[in-house]
Amino acid sequence: QVPLVESGGGLVQPGGSLRLSCAALGIRITIATLDWYRQVPGKERELVATITTYGGTNYADSVKGRFTISRDNAKNTMSLQVNSRKCDDTGIYYCHARWFGNEYWGRGTQVTVSS
Repeated sequence: QVPLVESGGGLVQPGGSLRLSCAALGIRITIATLDWYRQVPGKERELVATITTYGGTNYADSVKGRFTISRDNAKNTMSLQVNSRKCDDTGIYYCHARWFGNEYWGRGTQVTVSS
């Protein structure tokens, strides 16, 4: 069983929006630092956004002001609101959870920004 499962990806036009979700199955992510990464072919996986256990957030400069990361500890989920402005946002988006030496990855969800 994959512990993190992403959903919500798809095709969006530049200027459009998507909401990505990540559900944790079989693990509790209440005490985890949660991240969203993005990867495009030929490039390394890029850290896009982070949210701490206390709700503090951090974003890559390329998405600052356009993406919003959030978490719902009661539902054991995390989300990423993507307000796309350009085709550079295309990629596979992965959720990631880490705490005390443990870490888990989802399998990713594809986001394609195209007109």
